[in-house]
Amino acid sequence: MMGLGSAVGAGLFLGVGLGIQISGTSVLFSYAIAGTLVALIMWMLGEMASARPSLGSFSTYAGQAMGPWARFTMGWIYWFMLVMVMGAEITGAAAIVSGWFDIAPWIPALIAVTFFAVINFAAVRGFGEFEFWFAIIKVVVIIGFLIVGILMLLGILPGMNLELAGSNFTENFMPNGIAGFAAGLLAVAFAFGGIELVTIAAAESEDPAHNVATAVRAIIVRIMIFYIGSILVITMALPFSDIQDADVAANSPFTLVLAAAQIPFAAGFMELIIALALLSAFNAQIYATSRLVYDMAGDHCAPKFFLRTNAAGSPVPAVVLSMIFAFGSVLLQYWNPPGLLAFLFNAVGGCLLVIWVFVVISYLRLHPEMKRNGELTTVRLGGFPTVPYLTLVAIGGLTILMLFDPAARNQVISVLVLVAVLIGLAFLTGNGKRATV
Repeated sequence: MMGLGSAVGAGLFLGVGLGIQISGTSVLFSYAIAGTLVALIMWMLGEMASARPSLGSFSTYAGQAMGPWARFTMGWIYWFMLVMVMGAEITGAAAIVSGWFDIAPWIPALIAVTFFAVINFAAVRGFGEFEFWFAIIKVVVIIGFLIVGILMLLGILPGMNLELAGSNFTENFMPNGIAGFAAGLLAVAFAFGGIELVTIAAAESEDPAHNVATAVRAIIVRIMIFYIGSILVITMALPFSDIQDADVAANSPFTLVLAAAQIPFAAGFMELIIALALLSAFNAQIYATSRLVYDMAGDHCAPKFFLRTNAAGSPVPAVVLSMIFAFGSVLLQYWNPPGLLAFLFNAVGGCLLVIWVFVVISYLRLHPEMKRNGELTTVRLGGFPTVPYLTLVAIGGLTILMLFDPAARNQVISVLVLVAVLIGLAFLTGNGKRATV
């Protein structure tokens, strides 16, 4: 549920509209391609995590495969990425809630961050229970949305029938040609970011090896069904011309579909659900950033100060660091510059590409070792080493698409600079040569 809480947020409820605008109904295949790529990466990560559970997840495996410099670099780049995502989630949620009460966006952002600070100082069991109920609301809503779509398709609810659905899907399959499809693929490739958090959360559970295996299998299937199922309903129910900007909940394709089905209070209901989805993702990312810093402190990749915990077992200094940056996102609400949400979303993409590359390389190096040592569990990818190498080729293809996109090109350059700076810091702080703990 924590993995779903992180992955099912703005990328699904708001991001799908942007993808459809760029690619038309062919965005369904963009999600299928991107989802398959992420599923392969998650399966590799799950195989390593079930064999060697760690709060550091892929940063730990990068260190074991390539050395402490990789551990340091991956840990801090993922932390940076989640901080950016936290800002995006709280920005979107605050914009929705502030509209309800006609107040400045930074006010609900401040209240939400304060509330989540209290939650994250509690024991992990309490946090897990809270996030479970937070995430399950979104799951129920998405399942309900898919049921509404089926009833519309069968003609039981108004707004769609088989003939209209086929017409909507085929007439707007690729309105902007191959270039539009490529741009759409790039736009949706990072929508699945966040599901890797499940390997961090499962490592802190009572039976890590078993729970990592269960969670990885479940989340891959659920994410694919939720994303692709939702896209299929939207593209069949709505003409391309009806899908407007998806920057606000009232214009979300989810809201438009419910309105077409004549579901009462559709816009207000979806605003509430989208706000909850964003806040749930924000909460999950506070958890992930704090646990990652705590784990890195044990490997000398962060100050030892962050190893301190309270009586409940919560790493208080690490949570405080995450909360400082969360409050920083509240200050962004007060500043509220134009294009903030788009900027924060874009900053995530390049980081994810780097993380995916390191996951695959770590898997290529550690899989033979784990197999020799008899460490492998029931989570196994198969097709070694062909599948990992094909995955690297696919990631390379995404990178090439980004280089040909003027807006995305700066992401690639900026993230490469960030990686170079972090590698330099790793050696300056003595994390470049020391044996991995």
